[in-house]
Amino acid sequence: MNDSWWLKPAQALNVPMREAALARQQQLTKPTGSLGQLERVAVQLAGLQGREKPAVDKCWIAIFAGDHGVVAEGVSAYPQEVTGQMLHNFIMGGAAISVLAKQLSAQLDVVDLGTVSPLNLPGVRHLNIGAGTANFAQGPAMTVEQGLLALAGGRDSVLRAKAAGSELFIGGEMGIGNTASASAVACSLLECAAPLLVGPGTGLNAEGIRHKTAVIERALALHAEQAAGDPLQSLLCMGGFEIAALVGAYLACAQEGIAALVDGFICSVAALLAVRLNPSCREWLLFGHRGAEPGHRHLLETLQAEPLIDLGLRLGEGSGAALAVPLVQMACALHNNMATFAEAAVADRPA
Repeated sequence: MNDSWWLKPAQALNVPMREAALARQQQLTKPTGSLGQLERVAVQLAGLQGREKPAVDKCWIAIFAGDHGVVAEGVSAYPQEVTGQMLHNFIMGGAAISVLAKQLSAQLDVVDLGTVSPLNLPGVRHLNIGAGTANFAQGPAMTVEQGLLALAGGRDSVLRAKAAGSELFIGGEMGIGNTASASAVACSLLECAAPLLVGPGTGLNAEGIRHKTAVIERALALHAEQAAGDPLQSLLCMGGFEIAALVGAYLACAQEGIAALVDGFICSVAALLAVRLNPSCREWLLFGHRGAEPGHRHLLETLQAEPLIDLGLRLGEGSGAALAVPLVQMACALHNNMATFAEAAVADRPA
């Protein structure tokens, strides 16, 4: 780990542009603060993008996929082959995120980090880090080398996004068993009891949730000594290739100067990992939605994040973040195009 690229600082916020955007908000023809979060998003983006009038016209959506050895423990309602089948669905345009990407005219980058059965799908970038992770209930999920390759896979997608001139990055995930993996990592990071965070994932019933919780509790005990207080070890011991790629992507976004819009529970686990590894990345993270998975609320509170929408979503794939993009675009449009009191010849409130 000589080249710990993820520890390099994030690009600095442009404070003068943020202040200029804040001043502009106070001059627009509306009561101060009346557009709530939309005002805050526009001001935050102005500081991140270094321009008084921000824009998110070009959006990049990366879907990171990988299989999970812990599926052998019976923690998912779906069979493992669904991961590979969904990769095909992404490319063919049939998945929710495919429809949303098309609607947003966003670039969709589909990255297979490693599935149990090797795939060769045109339009998918296969990194072949391994045949999925190992069963983290019995040992570490991945080797150090695999973890570093997965982190770099996320960074590579961000570099592609930057080369394409993208102004907003959304990371999504696909991997049967990955809510179990994300829940285990979240419990480790938050030092939280598993029953508080573990949810139905793809649709487990009450007995399925109890079983999943027991598997995670066993894994937390197994990895307690190694993972304690070490976010990178938590990721290597209990994470997934796609979760590691999301971590790498969020860190690279901050370093390369691209705002990231974070999706639901699994992506928020990756976001917390990124912030624990390199706190300077936090300012570059916006949060799309509050998901239905019970652990998501705890993560958002820890990250001091205010998501834009709350629609009871639990699909993943980056879908909740994609649904929030029009709100971000509207926030920019309102900020950029509303008249000031002086321009509209409207009386401002008394000083």
